[in-house]
Amino acid sequence: MSNTLFTQVQVLDATGAEPYSAQVLVQGNRIKQIARDGGTIAAEDAEVIDGGGATLMPGLVECHAHPSFINSSSLEAIGQVPPEEHTLITMKHARIMLDQGFTSLNSAAAAKPRLDVVIRNAIEAGDIPGPRMLAASPELTVTGGLGDVSLPHCQRDSFAIICDGADQFRQVSREMCREGVDTLKINPSGDEFVPFARAHQTVMNEAETAAVCEVARSRGKRVAAHARSAESVKMCVRNGVEIIYHATLCDEEALDMLESVKDTVFIGPTIGITIATCFEASDWGVTEEVAANLGFRRELEVAVENMKALKQRGLRVMPGGDYGFAWNPIGANARDLEHFVNYLDFTPMEAIVSATRWGGEIMMMGQELGQVREGFLADLLLVDGDPLLDVSILQDQTRLLGIMKDGGFHKQPPKHPAARRAAA
Repeated sequence: MSNTLFTQVQVLDATGAEPYSAQVLVQGNRIKQIARDGGTIAAEDAEVIDGGGATLMPGLVECHAHPSFINSSSLEAIGQVPPEEHTLITMKHARIMLDQGFTSLNSAAAAKPRLDVVIRNAIEAGDIPGPRMLAASPELTVTGGLGDVSLPHCQRDSFAIICDGADQFRQVSREMCREGVDTLKINPSGDEFVPFARAHQTVMNEAETAAVCEVARSRGKRVAAHARSAESVKMCVRNGVEIIYHATLCDEEALDMLESVKDTVFIGPTIGITIATCFEASDWGVTEEVAANLGFRRELEVAVENMKALKQRGLRVMPGGDYGFAWNPIGANARDLEHFVNYLDFTPMEAIVSATRWGGEIMMMGQELGQVREGFLADLLLVDGDPLLDVSILQDQTRLLGIMKDGGFHKQPPKHPAARRAAA
């Protein structure tokens, strides 16, 4: 692995401080040296990348990734894909996300038990390109819960494994740990598009949730939860769930309980899928009127107010919009940063910090990932422009002049400013 020297760059280091001009030396897979404000670095053996004033920032982290979801409009379509084809689809999606500037992803559920594990392992081995990855189990749900698409006369699958009772949840959790997942995913609440398990309904019970968390603690794993209802959020807090997705319908007690664990819990509201369902799904039969009648508009309004409240209370509210469905496809993931600015009153800096520095924390690598700092891993983006002025430029892959993961270029930037401007 060659050394790389970035010159003439504006460093957005994701600490929250304003960008500064600098030279940055990458040695091996880490940031070796940063020379600020006119300082120079002597590195005769390094490949020199003249940034021409471009922004150098950490790679993005997707906190709610579904690389094995197939951009379908139904849950049962996910279950119809054979394992061999599904593996190839997941590999393709991992590459797409790296192309988009996401150098790390935290999976929020796999569509089949070993899909995430296999892709994670292949990426780590260098066999295929993709982001750093934490692998999840499929979504562990109950009969009649989110993900149960069975019919009395035939078996259908989705992204879920159906469990009933603490013993069954415990057994399946152990099986998933045996297969090598990093995260156990549970569905303690429903969702507005599930007529028999709505978003405000809590479908798992305390014993079932506790059983999964017990296995996770004993094996050094984490639990992530699809928890929209207020009671499901409270149940997650009581049992030590570390990643709570959605949390959209919190009441005041749930907000207070979340604040009490703000240093250990991550919140992923996934407003991307809700916004897309409300306003961009008419081609699939979900008009704005249909979405409103199903309750999505109301849930979005409540979610926005709750996320603003959680941000004020100091919780780590993170982008990651449940991408992987027909009207919210993989490849649009960076939209969530703009959603955070437009809907949740984040500044562009706050949105970027949540997707980089806090991203390093959700990846369990907060001391070495997610910031441009000496000694940190060299997962870096060279961006044409200033995302603090317009965070939406991170959605434009032509503005991502260079993508570096682990000290090596996934996307090689032009070496000279004139070539860089011509490429842009």
